[in-house]
Amino acid sequence: MLSCARTRTAAATTTCLPAKFQISRRPTTTTTSPRNPSLQTHQSDPLFVGPEDTPSPNNRHYWSEKLRSLCDSHGGVDSALRLLDRLRLLGYRPTSPDLRLVVRALCDSGRPADACRRLLLSLSSGWLPDDRDADAVLSRLIDDPRLGLRALDALVAAKPAYVPSLSNYNRLLDALCTGSLRNEALRVLSDMGARGRSPDAASYTALIDGFCRVGELTKARDLFDEMTTRDIAPNPLTYTMLIKGVLRKRDFEESKALMGKLWENMREEKNPSINNAAFANLISALCKGGIFSEVFRIAEETPQTGSVCESFAYGEMIDSLCRAGHHHGASRIVYLMRKRGLLPSFVSYNYIVHGLSKNGGCMRAYQLFEEGTQFGYSPNEPTYKALVEGLCKEPDIDKAKKLTEFMLATPDKIESTRVYNIFLNALCVLGNPCELLNVLVSMLEKGCSPDVVTLNTVVHGFCKAGWVDEAVKVLNDMLSGKFCAPDVVTFTTAMGGLLNAGRVEEAMALLNERMREARCSPTVVTYNAVLKGLCELGKIDEAMEVFSAMCRERVPPDSMTYTSIIDGLFKAGRVEEAKRFWSEMVRPSGVHDEFVYSAIVRGLCASCGFDEAREFLRGLVDCGASPKIVSYNILVDCACEAGLKREAYWVVGEMRKNGLAPDAVTWRTLEKLRCVGLKSGAAEGAVDRSFVRVGSMGGGGGEGFGGPLSAMARRVFGLPAE
Repeated sequence: MLSCARTRTAAATTTCLPAKFQISRRPTTTTTSPRNPSLQTHQSDPLFVGPEDTPSPNNRHYWSEKLRSLCDSHGGVDSALRLLDRLRLLGYRPTSPDLRLVVRALCDSGRPADACRRLLLSLSSGWLPDDRDADAVLSRLIDDPRLGLRALDALVAAKPAYVPSLSNYNRLLDALCTGSLRNEALRVLSDMGARGRSPDAASYTALIDGFCRVGELTKARDLFDEMTTRDIAPNPLTYTMLIKGVLRKRDFEESKALMGKLWENMREEKNPSINNAAFANLISALCKGGIFSEVFRIAEETPQTGSVCESFAYGEMIDSLCRAGHHHGASRIVYLMRKRGLLPSFVSYNYIVHGLSKNGGCMRAYQLFEEGTQFGYSPNEPTYKALVEGLCKEPDIDKAKKLTEFMLATPDKIESTRVYNIFLNALCVLGNPCELLNVLVSMLEKGCSPDVVTLNTVVHGFCKAGWVDEAVKVLNDMLSGKFCAPDVVTFTTAMGGLLNAGRVEEAMALLNERMREARCSPTVVTYNAVLKGLCELGKIDEAMEVFSAMCRERVPPDSMTYTSIIDGLFKAGRVEEAKRFWSEMVRPSGVHDEFVYSAIVRGLCASCGFDEAREFLRGLVDCGASPKIVSYNILVDCACEAGLKREAYWVVGEMRKNGLAPDAVTWRTLEKLRCVGLKSGAAEGAVDRSFVRVGSMGGGGGEGFGGPLSAMARRVFGLPAE
């Protein structure tokens, strides 16, 4: 009876166990070995939770589908790897597709290095993919040429009979050449032949392009000749890659001869995509090399006729010329097209008009705009903005108005209010508030309601032109409900205009009263505008009160806040307060940058002299800060103004020691030392020795430092030539 009871107890205990532990009915599964993990340990992982009876590790179909679902889910690749490792410990033999799935998922997750490591680990453990899956795995790793090369070598070593596909070889060759691994690419090319995979024109094209890209034209020619030796016919892309290398060497005679062969080769080529790519490469190379005359010759003589579609060819010319900044040349292509009864695409036409507008050719752009309207062209918003701004800068308001009227007549392109806003913003450049007012009235007459951006632009234009009363009137109309409600930008702009006009009380009333009434909270930009205006007017006490209010309102100050206050304190002669503000407020906050540093250095130079400014800059560097060249240039200027030659050169040496190279401003400032005059040979020697010292302090420096003075340095400092 006791044995029967024990049997029933054991059975009941087994039945009460969770399903995930009920993998085997054998009693041995409940014992653990100190060396091998038990099934219970692995099956307790959440990845094994499933049906009542978890499939056996020998059920490859089930576990392969499980791996696939994990790999396909977002972020599930790590779970798939954990499951795979546990299954292998339980005797599961992964299939070739399992390896492909894992490598694909890792690459899709941006972890190609992990994918390569997983592949190498699998190969070393005897888990080999079949040829098809090996090609799939290799294709995912080729994007990184070093990883692709490691994967290829490992696959070939593990499977000596494996021969990668030609497309994988070609992709790897291209990636290696792009990654400046040309010698490895040559090794791969040799390996192709040794393994029975004959290279084709694409293989050699990738190599020729790689060597031409770094100027090794001789090696590129040798590869081109090798193609002929091996009876591999070069395609048009091969010719264009060689032409690009020849053009880099500025060998125009050879490039013309190669172009003649290219046109013949293109006529024989049956694949139009190869011809299109070759033509695009050629035009791009000519434009990048500045050989625009050859582009225009091709456009007029059209040697590519019959090989490349005309509209595609002209479109490539326009695109390449615009990318090279030659928008006038692109407009010439448009005239050639229209002369032959062709119309450019709206995208290409827009590209030209926009480029001309941004690069000082707005009158030519407007002419193209007028001509384009005849065949249905209408500029998009960025092009309209660039063109109307260019016309206002000319200034040619009449044309800008005509352009705006045209855009208003095509409301499907841009909303009318947006059209007006862009035009008003462009008019602000003129500083003519009458035009702003006229446009606003016209807008209202046409029933187009101005939004807050419209009115903010008008307020900004009025304040910029000095029409502060009119700006305040617009703000009052917004507050009274005549227009839309103002926002923080409206108040900030109006306060800036009032402070520029010296109307402090009105500006403070806006900040302290009317903004609160409008339930509009000032931002750090608002406070910065007020602080800057008050400090420029010398109202330091009022500025400090505003700063205190800013802190009470829990608006965190930025570097511009501190810069305005420090600059104002120094200009007001309150030097000790400025120093205390830096040490007690700015420095502990950690919110300080080059603007703050330069303001302090400038103030110390003006009020305390060179020595104290130098000590401040030294202290910054010792504390780990990195002042930029502006602060050093201010210090150099202070030394030069005081005639302190040695100190000026010391500052230049400190700049170099801290990793900064003197710029044009530095050298122009140092030229002031010429005004001091070199009255004796001893003075000349002192200057010469100072230059040597600058070079040694800078840790090497450039030409003329640490040795004899360069001719340029002697000319700048008025020293006689050697």
